[in-house]
Amino acid sequence: MLILKPNCEGCDCNLPPDATEAMICSYECTFCLECVNDLLSNVCPNCGGGFMRRPVRPQTARREGVSLAHQPASCERVNTSKTVEEIKAFAAEVKDIPPWQR
Repeated sequence: MLILKPNCEGCDCNLPPDATEAMICSYECTFCLECVNDLLSNVCPNCGGGFMRRPVRPQTARREGVSLAHQPASCERVNTSKTVEEIKAFAAEVKDIPPWQR
């Protein structure tokens, strides 16, 4: 089950569970759409993979026990340890390779 981190690991903007601009890689590294496009060039600075929109967990339990109320989002904020320069250099190395071929 997805953790649904509460913030962008790059700029630390809030990304509530229903945020449509939240992007994740296959390891659930979480960044906002602006950081993915403008800073990361669709390259996760942690694993080198690409990003997809994070699904929104339903607020209402349409099936018993399955909703945001039953499986709440994380409250733990996570921030990247990489500098902007490190991120840009890493992204420059692999951004021209399609994510599914990295």
